[in-house]
This record gives sequence, C-alpha cells and structure tokens, in this order.
Amino acid sequence: MSDERRVPGQMELPLSAERSAPRPAPSLRVISGGGQRQEEPLTSRDAVVRVLLSTGADMLLRRISPERAEEVEQQVERVLKLFDLVDARPELMPRLEAGLQVLEGMVRETRTFRQRRRAP
Repeated sequence: MSDERRVPGQMELPLSAERSAPRPAPSLRVISGGGQRQEEPLTSRDAVVRVLLSTGADMLLRRISPERAEEVEQQVERVLKLFDLVDARPELMPRLEAGLQVLEGMVRETRTFRQRRRAP
C-alpha cells in the first residue's frame, strides 16, 4: 500500500487493554535434578493417579503395549477403590498396602523394561 492512500493511525490500535500498573513478567528458574525423574513412593491418591497418567503417556509413545497399560489401569482402579474403602473402614489398610506394593512392582517392572529397550 502506498503512503498516499494510507490513513494516518490506521494500524496503530493497541492489541491489549492498557493496565493501570504493569505486572512483572513471570520469572523462570532452573530446577536441578540431573534430568532423571525421581521415583515417587505411592503413598497417596495423587501419586497413584500420576502412575495412571504416565502409563497413558508411555502407551501413546509406544513405550509399553496397550495390554500392559490396561493391566496398570485395572490395578490403579483397585487401589483407588481401596483408598475410598479405607476411609470408612481403617481395618482394610493391609489390603491397601498390598495393592500399593503390587502397583509399585508393576511400575518398577515397566521402568526396567523401558530402560532395556533404550539401551543399544
């Protein structure tokens, strides 16, 4: 477009609303961890759900088979039901602990299998 046809101020509209006080940009920080994921003990519902999420990611990335992911999902469901039952009946805690041990074993087994597949 030539300068003579251009209307002054045509493309000078602000793209965002003006703020009364500018906010500082969020700061980023480096978390040292050496690039290795820490093994988390399965002691809470949140930790168990994270196992399910990571299993889904492993399946999507074809690190594990859909059958293996389904086995883990079934164990996660059993453990989550046990968490709910233990809230009402604390005497079921040994069953919950046993279920958590089974799930931890499955996680370790899957991790070992993944590491073997990555090795040359």
